[in-house]
Amino acid sequence: MDELELLKKDWQKGEDSYPKLSYNDIYSMLLKKSSSIVKWIFIISILEFVFWLFISFGLKASGYSMEIEGMENDFGFIAIVILSYGILAYFFYRFYMNYKTINTTDNAKTLMENILKTRRTVKQYVIFNLIVLIVSTAYMMPYALNQSEESRALIETARADGELFKYYIGIVLATLLVLAVVIGVLLLFYWLIYGILLKRLKHNYTELKQLED
Repeated sequence: MDELELLKKDWQKGEDSYPKLSYNDIYSMLLKKSSSIVKWIFIISILEFVFWLFISFGLKASGYSMEIEGMENDFGFIAIVILSYGILAYFFYRFYMNYKTINTTDNAKTLMENILKTRRTVKQYVIFNLIVLIVSTAYMMPYALNQSEESRALIETARADGELFKYYIGIVLATLLVLAVVIGVLLLFYWLIYGILLKRLKHNYTELKQLED
């Protein structure tokens, strides 16, 4: 139980020995808590971006990306990367502005509106990341299959055996399975990190609503 809950519990007892909380006292505590939560959302989103960037450079350094060598010059791939970075920059900007706005909010009604905006921005951010993952996988898989010598050999063997369709179905199913696992892990991560923060923001929103009633 946090400081605000303890004070409210004591306040409701009506005992003179406990401090009396005014409207401004409760509002200031909720403002401070909400500002801190939104700041952490911004920080975690930046750390997440740095993590994936580090993974990307790590794969290149290990030589793993040689299997799809030349994709950096593919127009479609470049367009996806530029668009993704552009939208990510927009979300980082929104997270930062949400923090700045909440940090300077001077009334409960506006703070409630900003909390709702922040929750909506985070949900859009999560959906965007999942969409980029799906689109990138769908675009890169055919390219990777054509670039890999091992994959081309398997395709030729399957074509010679008359099982080319079966081979592609197997590739699609395997890709969907891996994609489902990765999405599941990401959703678990988002639920554990952003979900907890959003739950706390929702709690603050409820407290503010009760404060206004």
